[in-house]
Amino acid sequence: MSTRIAFLKGHGTENDFVIVPDPENTVDLPPAAVAALCDRRAGIGGDGLLHVVRSAAHPEARDMAAEAEWFMDYRNGDGSIAEMCGNGVRVFARYLQRAGHAGEGDLAVATRAGVKTVHIAKEGDITVGMGRALLPDGDVTVSVGERSWPARNVNMGNPHAVAFVDDLADAGNLYSPPPFSPASAYPEGVNVEFVVDRGPRHVALRVHERGAGETRSCGTGACAVAVAAARRDGADPAVTGAPATYTVDLPGGTLLITERPDGEIEMTGPAVIVAEGEIDTEWLENAVR
Repeated sequence: MSTRIAFLKGHGTENDFVIVPDPENTVDLPPAAVAALCDRRAGIGGDGLLHVVRSAAHPEARDMAAEAEWFMDYRNGDGSIAEMCGNGVRVFARYLQRAGHAGEGDLAVATRAGVKTVHIAKEGDITVGMGRALLPDGDVTVSVGERSWPARNVNMGNPHAVAFVDDLADAGNLYSPPPFSPASAYPEGVNVEFVVDRGPRHVALRVHERGAGETRSCGTGACAVAVAAARRDGADPAVTGAPATYTVDLPGGTLLITERPDGEIEMTGPAVIVAEGEIDTEWLENAVR
C-alpha cells in the first residue's frame, strides 16, 4: 500500500460510501480492507466503497476506456464486489466534479454493468441513465418469519426481488437476508425490496442490500421497484407508448424514476460529499492481517 491513502465520504439519499481516489489503480483493496474501512464503529463507515480508477488502468474496464475515462470499482460494505450501485454512481460523479475531472452536463461512467450516462444538473441533482431492466421468467417468493409474499424478479445489472406489502414493518428488522425461493432464482444472492403505495405513481420502500444489510437507500432498488410497480399498474411504457415516472420514497430521501418507451430508465436524485481526509495505512495493514 502507498504511505498515504486519501479518502472522501459521501452519500446519495443517505446511502453512504467511502470514496478512494486511485486513478492508476495502485491501491490494494482486498475484501478485508474494504470491510474494515466500511465498519461503522472501527472504521470510516459506509454501505459500500467507491474505488475511483481510470478505466484504462483497470483490467475489468479497459475495454470501456474509449467510452468512459473513469471506472466505478464498486464494493459492498462486506468487501464483496457488486455489479452496479445507482446511488453510488451519483456520488461517484459528484466526486469527479469536485476533483475537477467533470463539470456540469453529461458524463460517461464505466461500471461492471456497462457504461452509464450521467447528467450533472446546474441546480445540483444528478441523473443517471440506468439502462434497461431485465425481467426473468419464473415465480419468486420472499419470506419474513412465517409470512411470505410473491416477488417480481427484476435485474438492473444486479438482482432484485420486489415484494408489495401492506406495511413497511412487514419487512422485519432486515438485519439478515430475507429467505427467498427458489434458490436457483438468485444463485449469488439478491437485493430485496419491500414496497407500499403512497399515492398514484408514488411508492415507498425498505431494502436489504446484498452484502450490506438494510440501507437507507438503494438506487438500483428504486429503479427495480418503479419497473415492478409499472407492470403491476398496467403502465408498462413499451405497451402504453408513454413514459412512466414514479416517485420513490426511501428512508434516506426521495428519488424520481422514469422508464421510457424504449426501456431506458433514468434516476434523478441528490449526491453530497461530506468529508475528506487520509487513511491511517498502519491501521489498515493491521486490519487485513
